[in-house]
Amino acid sequence: MRPAPRRRPGTPERRPGRADLIDRVLAEAESARDEIVEFTGDLIRIPTVNPPGDFYRECAELIHRRLREAGMAVQYVAAEGRAEHTPDHPRINVVGRSGDAGARPRLHLNGHFDVVPPGDDWTVDPFGGLVRDGRIHGRGASDMKSGLAAAIFAVEALRRAGVRLRGGIDFSATVDEESGGFAGVAHLCEAGVISAENTDFAIIPEPFGPARVCVGHRGVYWFDVVAHGYTAHGSMSHLGRSAIDDMGALLEAFRTQLGPDLDARLSELPVVPEPSRHPSLNVNAIIGGQAGESSQSPCVADRCTATCDRRFIPEEPFDEVRDEIVRLVAAVAAAEPGRRFTIEDRMTVHPTWAPRGSPLVAALSRAVRTVTGADAEQVASPGTYDQKHFARIAGVEHCVAYGPGPLEEAHQPDESCAVDDIVASTQVMAVAAMELVAPP
Repeated sequence: MRPAPRRRPGTPERRPGRADLIDRVLAEAESARDEIVEFTGDLIRIPTVNPPGDFYRECAELIHRRLREAGMAVQYVAAEGRAEHTPDHPRINVVGRSGDAGARPRLHLNGHFDVVPPGDDWTVDPFGGLVRDGRIHGRGASDMKSGLAAAIFAVEALRRAGVRLRGGIDFSATVDEESGGFAGVAHLCEAGVISAENTDFAIIPEPFGPARVCVGHRGVYWFDVVAHGYTAHGSMSHLGRSAIDDMGALLEAFRTQLGPDLDARLSELPVVPEPSRHPSLNVNAIIGGQAGESSQSPCVADRCTATCDRRFIPEEPFDEVRDEIVRLVAAVAAAEPGRRFTIEDRMTVHPTWAPRGSPLVAALSRAVRTVTGADAEQVASPGTYDQKHFARIAGVEHCVAYGPGPLEEAHQPDESCAVDDIVASTQVMAVAAMELVAPP
């Protein structure tokens, strides 16, 4: 058993009777330790890799069964009408509800069950769910199947402790967050399953660790730059124009001209890790000429595409972010006759953060202190997550990320999460939920 949680004297949760109830909730979460780890491992062992969206149905069915066992009314919500939702790769979300449907306030716990491809350099099976030395290993162990399990068992700990809800707790397990969340949380918000009319607060258990409350995230501008060349025989390359060479000139300008400007900008938003308080530009992919062809022919590349990932901070208006790219691309094109580029936008997400003084942030911070004995650290995310859809589509402003796992291990080989952190996060979410939807 873990040591009894320390509490700061005089906090609201220490009122007579309330303290005993909190202790029961903490004990129920601790006693469920093995169940939480087992369920996390079951989730990891389903390789819900996105793209393309493998095994979503199987994972949705596992979560559906677990939510029913927790006493929730559960339904599947498929992303009907979206191009991603296909017979081979159905986009199936799971929604559970507890308490009276119209009871307020309502807390929504949401987590995504898709994971990025495992990649190389693993020393353990990425889909084995191995538990070793107090940690569970595998793709999604940090981002964010441990968080999904913690959120589900937070609700279960309240039920087992006999906590009576004045409001309600809802839960959703959703798809495609790693590719923008449009068939997942965005679909639920657009369909009215999640809205300001039925949701007061939302917690997304992304991996920031049990002592951090993530209040928001940076913005992202994804775009393609296409260099247009002119093909010719490779033995007479002087008769053509290499789009790859032109792209090389643009990438060098990104590095030497735009890069220093971005490094000089710093956000007041508490983004972690610290270097991510600066805006950034990453080239995610380059495809040029005959890349990917099984057999080659002697041709000058007449097309080259670079997919770019520009992360921007709240201090940078988006129009200026895009105009800066447009101006630099135009300047590189004008530097040499015949050089030509086009820009094709992919996705834009604006920076998002919870209101200052949010009761949700306050409740989670008090719960962190109750469970860990430490003051909560408020942080912001370097990348976007589904808070953007809660805020902009559903109108649920009081939304944050809170969950177990080291942020730095997300998408890395040998991804893992400490079992103690999963249990602590379960306890924190349960105690915060008590304050928000089961007040004395």
